Amino acid sequence: MRYDTILYNGTVITVDAAFDVYQRGAVAIADGRIRKVWQPQAGEPLPSAGETIDACGGIVMPGLVNLHTHLPMSLFRGLADDLPLQQWLNDYIFPAEAGHIDPVSVRLGARLSCAEMLLGGTTTCCDGYFLADDVAASVAAMGMRAVVGQGVIDFPAPGVPDPSRNIDVARDFARKWSGRSELVQPAIFCHAPYTCSDQTLIKAKETAESLGVLFQIHAAETRSELDQMQASRGCSVVSHLHGLGILNARTLLVHAIWVAARDIELIAACGAPIAHCPESNMKLGSGVAPVPDFLEAGITVGIGTDGCASNNDLDLWGEMDTLAKLHKVQRLDPTVMDAATVVRMATMGGAAALGLADDIGSIEPGKQADLIVIDVDQPHLAPIYHPASHLVYAVRAGDVRHVMVGGKWAVRERRLAGFDLDGLLAEGVRFAEKVKNIKV
Repeated sequence: MRYDTILYNGTVITVDAAFDVYQRGAVAIADGRIRKVWQPQAGEPLPSAGETIDACGGIVMPGLVNLHTHLPMSLFRGLADDLPLQQWLNDYIFPAEAGHIDPVSVRLGARLSCAEMLLGGTTTCCDGYFLADDVAASVAAMGMRAVVGQGVIDFPAPGVPDPSRNIDVARDFARKWSGRSELVQPAIFCHAPYTCSDQTLIKAKETAESLGVLFQIHAAETRSELDQMQASRGCSVVSHLHGLGILNARTLLVHAIWVAARDIELIAACGAPIAHCPESNMKLGSGVAPVPDFLEAGITVGIGTDGCASNNDLDLWGEMDTLAKLHKVQRLDPTVMDAATVVRMATMGGAAALGLADDIGSIEPGKQADLIVIDVDQPHLAPIYHPASHLVYAVRAGDVRHVMVGGKWAVRERRLAGFDLDGLLAEGVRFAEKVKNIKV
């Protein structure tokens, strides 16, 4: 068989069920999918291929999965920092969105975010925002894989000036993008229980179920959210969502910080996955999600950065490092959240949460060729004893050398394939001139 591409001479970290690692391994790709993963014997000739790429001793691994983003919000990076969540939202973010978010700015912000993620080795993201049609088109144009959710909120929003049409807009988007792209799948994203009525939540979830798409929601992010729910409903946020029939395997709970043991039992029983966003949670002072307890209960957990306006980047390498250390110090246990567990969360965990575990998240024959190559020939990565440890505690976004999505190169030699990054950055600077009067 003649392959399209063969990557060889790399440490291949498969992140398969056994976490197999091939020293001086090779990966063969054809028709956008992985066809063979092996360790060639000394002197063994490589099979015939359209191109043969020497990984130069670097690490070859699955592309990362960012499980929670708001892509257009890269335009508000650093606009308002060091504030509580509600003040940050109500006094800065919502007004900025009302005045400056439109289809043009959404496309710009989404492309900037995709550029940042691809250059840093993230090949898939799960997004939730407004004007999702423009987000989805931008992601597809950038050659990135994504689940894109149309935002639903019970207030006027970009692209939905009449909130009574919020479900209709989400339904129309999901129908339009279902089966339209090999890279983009639609979803419905309800902002939160405190911005969506029970009726909206139920209707949005029913719509998502009828269309077979993912339902996303911010849930139990802050103590004030929990206090408000207990005061008004006499129960926890998770219990309330469960009572509405919202929780199942196609409901992605984002944050899930303020949860009790009973909440964890409910989530596990319903099979709902969780997007853990440690750096955003820390920066907003929201708290520490009990991720070790989630994993012990068998809950699927992936890693998200949240949006650039609250993080302030989309770097999953920093997120992995922070996640591992945060839970160690919070539990006073250096063995908790070991490196291999965190790598799984950033790859297979995210894939499973999106219902894409059969297609992405590991390097195995039959799966999509979403791969990255990390350049380890530099001081902060030498020597290497345990590759998984390096991925969590030492690798940086700038170490990513090549990125492939669906068998196509998105990044070669640290450069975006076919896109004018300088032009994108210049557009971002011009946008900032329009909003610079909004200051903390």
